[in-house]
Amino acid sequence: MTKLQVMTEGGKRLGRIKSQLADMVKEGVTPLEIDNFAEKLISEGGDKPSFKMVQGYKYSTCININAGMVHGIPGKTPFRPGDVVKVDMGLFHEGYHLDTSTTIQIPPYTPEVSKFLKVSQESLKAAIFAATPGNTVYDLGVAMQTVAESAGYNVIRDLTGHGIGRQLHMEPFIPCFADKRNKKFVLAVDQTVAIEAMVTMGDWHLVEDPDGWTLSTQDGSLTAMFEETVYLTPNGPLILTAVC
Repeated sequence: MTKLQVMTEGGKRLGRIKSQLADMVKEGVTPLEIDNFAEKLISEGGDKPSFKMVQGYKYSTCININAGMVHGIPGKTPFRPGDVVKVDMGLFHEGYHLDTSTTIQIPPYTPEVSKFLKVSQESLKAAIFAATPGNTVYDLGVAMQTVAESAGYNVIRDLTGHGIGRQLHMEPFIPCFADKRNKKFVLAVDQTVAIEAMVTMGDWHLVEDPDGWTLSTQDGSLTAMFEETVYLTPNGPLILTAVC
């Protein structure tokens, strides 16, 4: 099978898993329970968790709560009402990696947080729309930053999306902001990229938690993360990890 056929199938599988994990995010459930379920679903399909292939990391997902942005280790503390939960996951299918993430607010909902999550999703959509052959990595950063900052939020500048395929993290690395140095990275047909919109309600600077993995906002502000693996066709972007 071609790269596109394999990654399309892997993306469908991961999209279904993402949907099931998102439905599981509820008050009283623990991140570790979600991680165990993710590993079960991935292995039942004959695939491997991409994140367990990262040196030193032992889990199938990264789960971050409230100010947590990325790399959160799934723990045993139950989710509480109002928590904003980011679930990030990867799948290795027949030699190719897929990567995706979503953010869920546990009730009671607030208009402020609901708006924040909607804008963060729109930030990702804008970047995906810009992911056409001939455009550059810079164009994707402009798209994400413009949507987020127009609504009064900030994009994270210490982390990036990335190319993806035979390896989980490959060039080009895709910041959420307009870095003019990235104008030289031109997107091409048959390229696959993991585009990550990482947005905060407050300041964008991050600090590493004592666990040595989790990165959270220094000011404790809420964060959101939405990510899709995208394949570039001659006619534009194809989202491989969309929820089926």
